[in-house]
Amino acid sequence: MALAALAVLGGAALLTGCQPVTPTTGTGGGTVVAPPTGPSGTSPGTTATTSASSTPVRTTPAATTTVGTTRPPAPAASAAATSTTGALAAWPKATGEVSSSTTTKVSGTFDGGLRRYRGVGDGGQGESQPAMFEVANGGTVQNVIIGTPAGDGIHCLGTCTLRNVWWEDVGEDAATFKGTSAAQTMTIDGGGARHAADKVFQHNGPGTMVIRNFQVEDFGKLYRSCGNCKAQYQRAVVIQNVTVTAPGKTLAGINSNYGDTATLSGITIVGDTKKKISICDRYEGNDVGDEPVKLGTGADGTYCRYSPSDLTYR
Repeated sequence: MALAALAVLGGAALLTGCQPVTPTTGTGGGTVVAPPTGPSGTSPGTTATTSASSTPVRTTPAATTTVGTTRPPAPAASAAATSTTGALAAWPKATGEVSSSTTTKVSGTFDGGLRRYRGVGDGGQGESQPAMFEVANGGTVQNVIIGTPAGDGIHCLGTCTLRNVWWEDVGEDAATFKGTSAAQTMTIDGGGARHAADKVFQHNGPGTMVIRNFQVEDFGKLYRSCGNCKAQYQRAVVIQNVTVTAPGKTLAGINSNYGDTATLSGITIVGDTKKKISICDRYEGNDVGDEPVKLGTGADGTYCRYSPSDLTYR
C-alpha cells in the first residue's frame, strides 16, 4: 500500500510539472491604460488586433494618446531582431495591427511587440503631417512596425532611442529629431526603412543622430540635416553598420557652413554597380526657407568623414 501511494503521488507530481504555464504581463513600472472594448465600426479611435486574440480593442477618441512605460508580450522574433555585432535581421512579420487616427505620445519605454501601427496622415509627402508617435526627452520606442499611412512617422523631442523599428512605406519622413539641446542624441539601433520618396531621417534640432545596425532600400536620402529651417544649428550624424539597397540617392546631406559633420563606417551598398548613390553631400544651409545650395560631394576629411575602406559594394 505504501509503495502504491508513492507511485500515485509521483505520477501526480509529474503531471503537474507538465502543465502549460500561462504567461503574465505587467506595466514594467509605467502606466498602461486599458481601453474599453466595443464592437467593430464604432466611432473613430484606436483599434488593436493581435495574434493572441480575435477581439478588437478600441479606445475613446482623443487628440492624443499618452503612453508611459509599456511592455506588452513581445514575440520571440523581436528578441533577435537587432544585432549590434554585424549581421542585420530579416524584415519581421507583424504580430498584429493597431490603427489610430491620432498621435501616440510616449514617455519612458514603449514596446510595441512588433505590431503594425498605422492610421495617421495620408501616406503622402505633404508637409506638417502629424506624427504616429511623439517621444518625450529620454523616451524609447522599440519593437514597432510602422505601416501606412503614418503621417510624419516618429518625432523625438529630445534625447531618444528608436530600437528595432521598421518602416514599411515611409510617408513624409520616417522620423524627425527636434529638441533644442546641443547635448541631445537620437539613436536609431536596428530596424529598417523602405520606399522613402524623399528623406528617411530628418534632423531639425541640434545634437547628434546615430544610425546603426540599420537597413534601407528604395529611398531618397537616408539622413538630412535641415537645409532651410528658421532655427539652424551645428549638427552631427554617425552612420555605422548600415546596409543600403538601391535604388537610392544619398546617404547623408549636411550643411558645412554650420559646421555639420557626417561620420560613416561599415557601410554595405547592394545593387549599385555604377555607384550612383552619393555617400555624403555638403550644402550651404540657410534660415530663410530658400532651397539650399549644394557645395560638393564625397569625403573631405572635415565635414564628410569616411574612407574607401568604410564602403563595401556588392
